[in-house]
Amino acid sequence: MVRHPQPSSTRRTDGTSPVRLCVGCRQRASVGELSRVVASDGRLVVDERRRLPGRGAWLHPHPDCLSKAERRRAFPRALRVRGVLDTARVRHYVERLTESKAGVELPRPERTRKQVDPS
Repeated sequence: MVRHPQPSSTRRTDGTSPVRLCVGCRQRASVGELSRVVASDGRLVVDERRRLPGRGAWLHPHPDCLSKAERRRAFPRALRVRGVLDTARVRHYVERLTESKAGVELPRPERTRKQVDPS
């Protein structure tokens, strides 16, 4: 079997995972904490395996992040598509995750301040 080299964006020599930006809360997180979303035929689709073609946007699987992204119209901008995207599938995915962890408090993305160079 031929092994193809991984793209440099996913290959790490120091053992850390890649870091992406949540389009909802605008916080950086490792790809293990975020869900990838792609646009397909005017709808948003959760890319659970992270293999669907096309440009992807990253989102914390938390209802607050989804509502912020919808309110700010972040999905069309991040995915570089025109018009409104149907978020029903993503909302169903987030609600399903929330229900499966009903007894467990979902960790909210921490809000940190940007560090400014004092010089």
